[in-house]
Amino acid sequence: MVREKVRISTRTLQWKCVESRVYSKRLYFGRFLLSPLMKGQADTIGIAMRRALLGEIEGTGITRAKSDKIPHEFWTIKGIQESVHEILMNLKGIVLRSNLYGTRDASICVKGPGYVTAQHIILPPSVEIVDNRQHIALLREPIDFGIELKIERNRGYCRKPTKKLQDGIYSIDAVCMPVRNVNYSVHSYGNGNENETQEILFLEIWTNGSLTPKEALHEASRKLIDLFIPFLHVEQENLYIPFLHEEEENLHLEKNQHKITLPLFTFHDKLAKLRKNQKEIPLKSIFIDQLELTPKIYNCLKRSNIHTLSDLLKNSQEDLMKIEHFRMEDVKHILSILEMEKHFAMDLPKNPI
Repeated sequence: MVREKVRISTRTLQWKCVESRVYSKRLYFGRFLLSPLMKGQADTIGIAMRRALLGEIEGTGITRAKSDKIPHEFWTIKGIQESVHEILMNLKGIVLRSNLYGTRDASICVKGPGYVTAQHIILPPSVEIVDNRQHIALLREPIDFGIELKIERNRGYCRKPTKKLQDGIYSIDAVCMPVRNVNYSVHSYGNGNENETQEILFLEIWTNGSLTPKEALHEASRKLIDLFIPFLHVEQENLYIPFLHEEEENLHLEKNQHKITLPLFTFHDKLAKLRKNQKEIPLKSIFIDQLELTPKIYNCLKRSNIHTLSDLLKNSQEDLMKIEHFRMEDVKHILSILEMEKHFAMDLPKNPI
């Protein structure tokens, strides 16, 4: 039985493994609890952990098979009991354990008669088979059975590409999901006072043997932490959300909001059209939304009633430096953008930086 404690505020959270079973090489089970939790926290943690366990943990699978002697996937080969499609499905079910990155090559080379199982797969050093007895094919005659394989580490259900591959190469829908199933339940207890009610979270985890339930729990926890870390280090600034083609629509949010970069259309998307019509387009019809400005510069210009390129060019570098929160680096950034858009044939009023 495993127990670990985590100190949170004035409470000490404790988790432990209350049940652990190995049904077979490809089926592990573990039951864990976490307590004491405040009312509502068990559901929050349970939902997040279940999704992370089922969708975020990486696994290893066979994603491709190649054989020059097989004309198509639904072919039957004389002397082999299974069809090519059945062999591919058996390869899909092979459970592998690895820490590899990218793809690796493997192969099978067997001479019949006899059973072909997972133990006949020649693997790279970084990969191992969980259950060597997994069936692949039955050779009824003394024939050569050879297949080249691709092994890949990924997460979730990896669908094979729809585009046609070269003859003799067959993609396999790989199941890169070490966790087969997850259940969670919440048990409440207390003295009858709703404000003092506490909860216990129970997690039940089944894995395919490439990871133990405890390892899967640790891996899912790390994945969740990695996903939330950016929120702890994001730069805080005023947020302004511009509306395309609506110059008068300004949305000012409170200070210390998190910085968000919105997918505005970029200047380069309009480059070819602007070059053709540069004599016909007045500068006042070109909005600063179309320039690749940082959110900070964009917000500062908007607050100073600078909405178009014409408005911007009426200001000298000294004028821009008087804008609140504006720095020399911001002026240089604007100059670099204008220098890059040479087809406008324009410049800021010249004052050396």
